[in-house]
Amino acid sequence: MFIGITGPICSGKHTIAEWLVSMHGFTPLTLRGNDNYRLDALHFETPDGLLEYVTKNWIDNFVTCDIDTLYVLETYRKRPFFLLLAVDGPLTIRYQRCLARCQELGHQPPTLERFVIENDKRLFEIVAPTNEFVQSDQDRALNSDDFSVSSVYNLMTMADLTVVNSFLSLQLLYAHLHALNITNSERLRPSWDTYFMHLSDLAALRSNCMKRRVGCILVKEFRVIATGYNGTARGLKNCNQGGCERCNDAVPCGKELDTCLCLHAEENALLEAGRERVGQGSILYCNTTYGMDDLTSKLLKEAGIKLRQHSPPTKRLVLQKNDYMSGITNIGDIMM
Repeated sequence: MFIGITGPICSGKHTIAEWLVSMHGFTPLTLRGNDNYRLDALHFETPDGLLEYVTKNWIDNFVTCDIDTLYVLETYRKRPFFLLLAVDGPLTIRYQRCLARCQELGHQPPTLERFVIENDKRLFEIVAPTNEFVQSDQDRALNSDDFSVSSVYNLMTMADLTVVNSFLSLQLLYAHLHALNITNSERLRPSWDTYFMHLSDLAALRSNCMKRRVGCILVKEFRVIATGYNGTARGLKNCNQGGCERCNDAVPCGKELDTCLCLHAEENALLEAGRERVGQGSILYCNTTYGMDDLTSKLLKEAGIKLRQHSPPTKRLVLQKNDYMSGITNIGDIMM
């Protein structure tokens, strides 16, 4: 696995890289001339040279924080073992981390006003030797046609995994990273279960029901034999165009079901597959299973179809206040 980390100043990129190195045995890599704060990294002259090294040693794990241009990102994304991790955090917390880093390095810290202005431009990176947030070549950076340049926030939108680093201690951040299970191999190549669950999510996008988007996949011997999503039957006006009065009248869930014209995703999948294509050994993957009624359950049982429930690796966790504030008594406890 080759993880690239991107994010704004003092968001925690190198801290997460250090965690991967110490806890999971990753090897840090960097492009020559870039800051590899606190990391004893292997240096390479070009992204292509770095990628060639990783490819030849693909069985090992690597991490880099040098994802700062679209050219670098596109170079690495060519390979199936690459994962882009984006990390961000509240501006005020990142400024406190900046002050702590400057104090550690013995440098004059920037004012909050300057930090805010330079952060807002999205064109700056911290340079440890001078402790200044220096502006990149503006003419080049503002040229949207230049493939080699992109805002760090644009790069973050392409991430496979996102970490919102609002944590005020290393211990809490590490616990969050552990819960995310970043190094799960399914993030690179999904298992069959994860693959089919993602397909059911995709099928749900075709739903026209005003109540809820539901999609499902019927599988037999690892082959998709039918897909389904909920909505009005073929030939009727779509639910989201007024086809089902019950759904459009905002009737509470579970009420007046006998007047609903929408078919379940599971029912549509069965209709598409037909009797001759289903039977013993068929499996149904559905992105919403807790709302299945008795009739649908009986139909699946009669057809010899098993329901498979599986949760793919999450791309983010929902945090509560205590998740990132626990144990913090003063600003000096804030991680760097």
